[in-house]
Amino acid sequence: MRHRVAGRRLNRSMGHRTALRRNLVTELFRHEQIKTTEAKAKAIRSQAEKLITLAKRGLRAAEEDPARGVHARRLAHGRLNDPAIVKKLFDEIAPRYMDRPGGYTRIYKLGVRKGDAAPMVILELVEE
Repeated sequence: MRHRVAGRRLNRSMGHRTALRRNLVTELFRHEQIKTTEAKAKAIRSQAEKLITLAKRGLRAAEEDPARGVHARRLAHGRLNDPAIVKKLFDEIAPRYMDRPGGYTRIYKLGVRKGDAAPMVILELVEE
């Protein structure tokens, strides 16, 4: 039984799943929208929103104590592994959503992929 087990398995081993999620979230922040399957989009949506919230809280905390801002950046770097994307997250993406209480992403359904009939979507960051 999978009681209280969070996350989607996506038919992958744990390491493959972790790498996939990290890569998809990184590309979402890099391009601000990605085209992927519906299952993968739903799997990474919460992780992306949590990272934006982490960046927002880090920016607010940095005003009072710079060490807390650095700590938030280090946490984000541990989840993304790309310094350029962490910088973009804190300098461009998070300030855009400072007044928004949540819901930073949107999913558009595109239909099915021709090869295997997988439902495709566009996952994008909401514009203010």
